[in-house]
Amino acid sequence: QVQLVESGGGLVQAGGSLRLSCVASRSIFSGNSMGWYRQAPGKQRELVATVTSGDKTYYTDSVKGRFTISRDSARNTVYLQMNNLKPDDTAVYYCNVPGAIARLGWGQGTQVTVSS
Repeated sequence: QVQLVESGGGLVQAGGSLRLSCVASRSIFSGNSMGWYRQAPGKQRELVATVTSGDKTYYTDSVKGRFTISRDSARNTVYLQMNNLKPDDTAVYYCNVPGAIARLGWGQGTQVTVSS
């Protein structure tokens, strides 16, 4: 069954903004940290940001100050607000549960393309 559904990607010019959403099944979302990952063409998938069930956050250095991760427990949804986007942010973005990726697998992701 579908457990992680990402949306919100698109084509944007450098300096623009996008807000990604990921709806997870309740059994996945409840009580777990959630993370956003991305995979650029020809590169390995990398962790972008995480948020714990207590709203503590982590960001990889390249997105600090530009991206904000948040979660809405009532909607089983995790968001990634991306501001001041750069061409290097171009990638397919995925959400998942850190530590449970092997069990859950990956969703279809959402494409983010930033033009210069």
